[in-house]
Amino acid sequence: HLRSRHQKVHAIFNYKGKNHLINKEVRCKDDVFSHLYTLIVKPDNTYQIKIDNEVVEKGELEKDWSFLPPKKIKDPDAKKPEDWDDRAKIDDPDDKKPEDWDKPEYIPDPDATKPEDWDDDMDGEWEPPQINNPEYKGEWKPKQIDNPAYKGAWVHPEIDNPEYTPDPKLYRYKEICKIGFDLWQVKSGTIFDNILITDDEEYARVHGEETWAALKDEEKKMKDKQEEEEEAKSKKEDDAKDEDEFEDDEDKDEDKKDEEETTPAPEDDEDHKHEEL
Repeated sequence: HLRSRHQKVHAIFNYKGKNHLINKEVRCKDDVFSHLYTLIVKPDNTYQIKIDNEVVEKGELEKDWSFLPPKKIKDPDAKKPEDWDDRAKIDDPDDKKPEDWDKPEYIPDPDATKPEDWDDDMDGEWEPPQINNPEYKGEWKPKQIDNPAYKGAWVHPEIDNPEYTPDPKLYRYKEICKIGFDLWQVKSGTIFDNILITDDEEYARVHGEETWAALKDEEKKMKDKQEEEEEAKSKKEDDAKDEDEFEDDEDKDEDKKDEEETTPAPEDDEDHKHEEL
């Protein structure tokens, strides 16, 4: 089960009527090429997930899926002792706050002056604006020292889970004779091919090499060719656009030149005066 939106492979098993998703995050291949996905389940209750015939995840079915209740649970009767001290650091009892520590955070601006037009009767008593106090040190806190009574973090004791029963046959299914696809996608073009169910791990590997691997190089060539064609097409369109813009500029220059040639020159003022005389 692939989730391309989250770039994950969802390995889901049905156990006693309930679906269980793998507890690990398995990343899928997120590109435009075809890929080979393989799930191997072994009689010793181990598994492998392969992508393109390379192992990307492996482990134990019981550990990586929640088929069974946990082997151990926290002892419900165990309680942290009241005198258990889990503070690694404590306040130094000998550290005292300096007498000159307490200073106000804000003080009146010593450079502020009362405006000349300030009227106490109308405006009230004038007070200088407040500014940050450069001597303010914040809240005093005693320094920290190692706690001599520190016992470490309390660990809740565990006991055997009475509801846990091992199942040495987690791997076994009565039958695997159906294949289905449950799809939700927003882009067309997804292809599923060469579906194989077998109990021969080596045969599955070879079959993958003969089918998927035989085509992966051709896919890469097709993709490279497509990108070259798109790049050439884009360049051709850009060149044509630049040529059109150049021709438009030439037309504007010609129009401007024609306009200058057809515009009559202004009459000379002195000549005009003599003619009137």
